[in-house]
Amino acid sequence: MNTTQSAGAIVREIVRHLEQHGSPVHAAGAQRYFKDEIRCHGWRAADLRRYSRAVRDALRQDPELLMDVADRLFRLPVLEEKGLAVEILVSFVRRFGHAEFRRLSRWLDDVMSWADHDALVSYLLGPLLVADPGRARRAVAWAASSDRWHRRASAVSLIRGLRVGLFAGEARVVTERLLADRDDMVQKGLGWMLREWAKYRPAEAVPVLLEIRDRASRLVLRTACEKLSPVDRRRVLGR
Repeated sequence: MNTTQSAGAIVREIVRHLEQHGSPVHAAGAQRYFKDEIRCHGWRAADLRRYSRAVRDALRQDPELLMDVADRLFRLPVLEEKGLAVEILVSFVRRFGHAEFRRLSRWLDDVMSWADHDALVSYLLGPLLVADPGRARRAVAWAASSDRWHRRASAVSLIRGLRVGLFAGEARVVTERLLADRDDMVQKGLGWMLREWAKYRPAEAVPVLLEIRDRASRLVLRTACEKLSPVDRRRVLGR
């Protein structure tokens, strides 16, 4: 693998390696973590991270080629290819600007499961929102999408910023828009966002939880309260 190859040739080489070194036994076991059927080669996370470093190091001198390879990998319908696409870009995210944010946002159209969704949103899109808080408008807009993964992303993408004191207003809007959503993947994403907000900024989050406690699902409310102090948890849950 080298920078004289085309992106397509490099991706074919990567896919062959992933296929040849996967474990059918581990692939079968991985299915239990997913409600819907997934495709995977059966790589363990630590091994995939090591391989991703090798791919990244081989291509790091040509950032445009690296992005093209990642783009092609994430479009493929297999778990490891999507995970590898995210992993090879993580150490470059601080260099990314508006063009990369737009390109990576389009990856939401190719999400297959909560695993590749959360990797993309937590490690790439979330940091890019923090780098330019004006981008959070996109996250708020995703809450109105007909696609479950865009709606989940509207909450999960705000987590990185909420931890450092950003996006309180956006989190309120997204909470209201997703509160009645019946999709469990969306509800879990909303609960996760509220839990992290409450953990890092309880003075901001607890009043919101008190406002929504009579309308929120049991899943959302209990998830949101997991990291609260016992006193605040009793206030929100009414005990």
